[in-house]
Amino acid sequence: MPDRIVTEELDLLGKVSDTLERAGEPAAPSEDNLVDDLEHIREQLLQGEMDFFERSSLNTRWNVQMALLEQLRKSRETPRVDRSSPYFAHLRLDEGGRTRDVCLGKATRLDSGLRIVDWRHAPIAQLFYRYQQGDEFEEDISGRVQEGTVIARRTVTIRGGTLERVESPEGVFVVDADAEGGWLRSARSLPKLGGGEGAALRVHSEALSDRRLGTDAFGREQRADKRLPDIAGLIDPEQFALITRPNAGYVVIRGAAGSGKTTVALHRIAFLAYEDPLIDSPDTLFVVFSPGLRDYVSHVLPALGVGGVRVCTYQEWAAQQRKRLFGALPDRQREDTTALTQRLKLHPALLSALERQIARTPGKPTWRQAVDDWISVLTDAELLAEVFEREAPGSLSRKQLEEVARLSRTNLEPVQAFLDGDKDAEAELDPEDDAILLRAWQLRIGPIPGPGGEPVRYRHVAIDEVQDFSPLEVRVLMDCLDDHRSLTLAGDTQQHVMAETGFTSWSAFFRHLGISGTEIDTLQVSYRSSDEIARFAVSVLGELREDESPLITTRSGPPVELFHHTDHGACIASLADALIHLASSEAMASVAVLTPSAELSEIYYEGLGRCDVPRLHHVTRQDFRFAPGIEVTEIAQVKGLEFDYVILVGVNAEFFDMSPKARRLLHVGATRAVHQLWVTTSGAESPLLREATNVLS
Repeated sequence: MPDRIVTEELDLLGKVSDTLERAGEPAAPSEDNLVDDLEHIREQLLQGEMDFFERSSLNTRWNVQMALLEQLRKSRETPRVDRSSPYFAHLRLDEGGRTRDVCLGKATRLDSGLRIVDWRHAPIAQLFYRYQQGDEFEEDISGRVQEGTVIARRTVTIRGGTLERVESPEGVFVVDADAEGGWLRSARSLPKLGGGEGAALRVHSEALSDRRLGTDAFGREQRADKRLPDIAGLIDPEQFALITRPNAGYVVIRGAAGSGKTTVALHRIAFLAYEDPLIDSPDTLFVVFSPGLRDYVSHVLPALGVGGVRVCTYQEWAAQQRKRLFGALPDRQREDTTALTQRLKLHPALLSALERQIARTPGKPTWRQAVDDWISVLTDAELLAEVFEREAPGSLSRKQLEEVARLSRTNLEPVQAFLDGDKDAEAELDPEDDAILLRAWQLRIGPIPGPGGEPVRYRHVAIDEVQDFSPLEVRVLMDCLDDHRSLTLAGDTQQHVMAETGFTSWSAFFRHLGISGTEIDTLQVSYRSSDEIARFAVSVLGELREDESPLITTRSGPPVELFHHTDHGACIASLADALIHLASSEAMASVAVLTPSAELSEIYYEGLGRCDVPRLHHVTRQDFRFAPGIEVTEIAQVKGLEFDYVILVGVNAEFFDMSPKARRLLHVGATRAVHQLWVTTSGAESPLLREATNVLS
C-alpha cells in the first residue's frame, strides 16, 4: 500500500479532478445587456436634442457601462484551472478545530466546493510561503485576522492529471512501478547553496600569493563592496603581455567569459599612464556597454592611481556630444522604437549608406546640413535598398527597408517641425540617432570639436564588450583618436546578444571599421567560473563555440544542478527555502536570480518577497547594489558582472529555443556564476538543456 501521505494526496487529486469534470468551465456572464444599453445611449447622444444636464447624465452612464464591459471582457482572459495540472501545492490548515485544504495553482477556482487559489494573488497563499509544516500562524487575510496551525505543507507534481511526485517534510515520494505499492520513498534532502561566500571577490594577500586572477577567496579578506577591485597582483603572464603592449596602434583582446578581458583593458590604461602622463586625463576613455558594468569597474582605475580617465557608457558619451553639437534638436528620447528600426540604425551597412548620401549631396559644412543628411538617409528607401543589396544581401528585405523609411518619415516630421520653431511638436529621438548624427557631422563638417572649438582628440580609447557595439558607433570614436591611434578593443563573440548590431565575425567587423588585417590576441584561461559551470556554459553554445581546443579552467566546484517544476510558484517556494538558509549561513554572499524577461523578474521578485527572503533587490534599470544580497533581474542586464551564486529561472522552451541568440543568452547567464549555478524550469524545458545532460546533476 502507498504511504499515508501519498494516499491523502491521491484522494485529494481524485476529488478535485471529479469536481472539475462535473462542474465544467464556469459560464462567463453575458455582455448582451451591456452592449444593448451602450448602443441605446449612443443613439441618444447622436440625436443632440437635450440640455446640458441630460447629456452629462448620459455621458456618465456611458462611462460606467463601458467600464463594466471592459471588466467583464478582461475577466474572460484570466487564467483557468488546467485539469491536467490543477495545482502544485497543498496546504492543510487547522483553524480552531476546523480543518480545511487549500491548493495553490496558476488560477483560482472556488466554486462547487473547490479550493484552488492563484499563488500570485490570493491572500491566503502567503501562508504557504511564510510558514512551515507545524508552525502556528496569525495573519491578516483580506481584512480578517486568521489564526491556526499548518498541519501539512506539501508540493506536488501533477502531469496529465496523474500524481507523479509528493514532497513533504516526512519524505519525498515518487511514482515507481517497481517499488512496493508503486511509490518510492526517500528522505527529504533539500538542495543547498553554500561554500561560495566571497568567491566573486577578487582579493589578494600574502596568504594567497600563489593564486591567479579570479580564483576563490573562500572567506579571506571578504569585502562588502562587490565591485571589481584592483587585482594587479593576480595578473597572469599572458594578460601581462597584453597590458604592456606599446601605446600606438590597435590591441584587440578576445577571450571566453571570465578570462580577464575587462581587467586587461583597465590595467593597460594604468600601464600606459605610467609611461605617458597624458593618458591619465579626460583625454582617455574607457567605454562600456551598460551603466551596471560602468559602476562595477568604476573603482579599479582610481585604485591603480589613475584618477583622470573617464569611464562611461557609449550612450552617455554620444548623448553629451550630440546635445553640444546639435543643441537645437529635441532632448526627448523615444521609448517605443521598433526592433526593425533599431536593427537598421545599428546595422553596419548604414555606415556606407550615410557615406553615400553625403558624397552624392552637395551642401555646406553646417550642423543643419548634417541633420538633413541624417533625415535623408533614414527616409530614402531606394538608397537603403541599393546599399543593403550590395553590402548585406538578405539581411533586410526591400519591404522591411521601405517600412523603416516610412516609420522614419512619420517620426522625423515632428523633429523637422520642432527645428522650424514649433516647440509643441511631439519630437523625439532614438538613442541610436546620436551616433548617426555624430558620424554625419564627421563626414560633412570634419572632426568633432570640443567645448573650446579645437577637435576632440583622445590619447587612448578602450571599448569593452565591443561585440555588442555597431561599427558605426566604434568608427565615431576611432575618428576622435589622436595621431597615436591608440585603441583597445575587448570582446567575446560567444557573448554577442545584440543581434541588431549585425556583428557576424571579427574579420567583417574590422572591415567595416577600415582596419582589416588587425591581429587578435586570445586569452585562453577562464578564471571566473568553476570547471563545472564553464563546461555547462560551453555545452549550450553548441556550434557557436569558437575554440576547438579544450576549455582551460583553474578549479572545480559543486555540480551544476537542474530542477524541474510544474509552475513558477512551486519554483519560488523551493528557492525561498534555499535562499533564506544561505542568507543566514553566508552573510557576505552575492546571489543573482536571472530570468529571460522583465515580466518574469517581477513575478520572482514579488514571490520571493512574499516568502520573506532577506536582502532582496529588484534590478530594473541597471541599479545594481554591488553589495551582499540577492539581485533579481534579466540575464540581458548582467553582461560583464559576476556573482558568487547564480540561479537561472524560466529556462523553458518558450524563452530558450535552439536559436543563436538563445544559446548566447543562456551562456551569458551561466558564466556570471563564480562558485555555484542552479538551472530551473517551470514547464517544458529548453531543448538546449538536453544538449547539456552530461554536465548537469
